[in-house]
This record gives sequence, structure tokens and C-alpha cells, in this order.
Amino acid sequence: MLLSLDWDAFSGTRELVFDAPIWGTRDREPDRLEAWRERARKRDPGAPGWTALDADFPLYPGWEGLERYAGIPATVTLTHADAWTWLEAFPGQDVLNVDSHYDLASLSGDAGRVRPGNWAGLGLRAGLIRRYTCLYPDWHAGLPVAEGFDLARTWDEVASLLPPEVLERVTLRRMDDPGAGLPDPARVTAVLLVQSPAWTSPAHDPVFFGLARTLRAVPLTPPLSRSGSA
Repeated sequence: MLLSLDWDAFSGTRELVFDAPIWGTRDREPDRLEAWRERARKRDPGAPGWTALDADFPLYPGWEGLERYAGIPATVTLTHADAWTWLEAFPGQDVLNVDSHYDLASLSGDAGRVRPGNWAGLGLRAGLIRRYTCLYPDWHAGLPVAEGFDLARTWDEVASLLPPEVLERVTLRRMDDPGAGLPDPARVTAVLLVQSPAWTSPAHDPVFFGLARTLRAVPLTPPLSRSGSA
């Protein structure tokens, strides 16, 4: 099994935060840093560092359990658009993706170009992924806008986007508790840790980089260091 860990499964948002990227964002350079600066300025322009973001954009528990995968071949990267290179190194395995998004199809642009929103769907179609499970974090249960809030609703959306022969190899689940459902390390062949800075708070970058060090993750595309950039 391959284990993909998107940091946005832990670096999240609270309910009714309408400028949160979970409502929808692109993945451009300004979305990764300047958009977060603007969110911080709107909340408290005088707050030090990124502390103005703390109330609305918490780091949810459960990420601590990821340290159990230390010693397994690990890669760290900026965005899931880089996942194709990782999949090609370990083709034909099951993939468990811990994520706030299903990453099975993009609704705009070139559907054949690998992007954060479609890498898994393209991997299934190409035979790089045997079976795919998206495991949503438990905090989605309290966030109606999140994909993991109503799995039936999200499944209907996915079913409208994928052909039957691909859909039959897809599973959507949500953690019951923080970190629940993470696989036994003995079952994991390789780990991909993804920063996704357009979706994750810069306030949580130090923890993210600390986790990458614990996993001894080899950079694919170097993540963005934003801890001192507010």
C-alpha cells in the first residue's frame, strides 16, 4: 500500500469561515502565500507572525500519529501535482490518501493534465493505482462545506465524474476520531507527504517541516517555508 498524506487533512478550518480555502481556491503562487497574508491582515494586522490565523485555522489533532511511519521510504513535496512521479516509482499498488479532497477529477481546465485535484483519478485510469481510498479527517463531520461531511453527497458527485470501471475501484471514508483508520506501518510501502500551501495555514509550517524531518522525507519539489513571512 502507498500512503499519501495531504497536510490539509490536519491544517484545517472552523465552520463558517467564509474566506477559508476549503470553500474553493486555485493553486497559484499568490494563493500559497499572499492570500494567507491577506487573511491574517483582515483578522488582526498588528498580530505577530501568523497568530491572527489561529482561531479560524486550527491544526487539528491526529497528525502526531503520522510519526509512526518513520523508517518507511518517504517523500515530501509541495503539491499533489507532483504525485505522478511518486506513483511511477511504485506502480500498481493500492493508495490510501488522507486528504480533505478526493483528488479524482478537476472540474475546469485540461482534464488530462496532472493537477492536485485529479492526480488520483488519472492514476487509476493509467493503471498506476490499483484501488484508491480517500480518507477524510474526522473534523469534516462538523463542517458542512467539507467533502467528508456528507459522504453520500460526495459519492454522488464523484460518480458523475468517473467512468464505472474507475469508480468501482474508489472508496471514500471518514475518520471516526483523530487519526483513526491510519494503516499499520507494516502494510505501507512508501509515504508521500504533501504541503498543499494554498490550503494549509503558514502557522503550521514548523510542525509540517518537523514531521518531514521525523519521516526523513526526501524532497521532490521543496515545500514552501512561510513561517516568517506574515
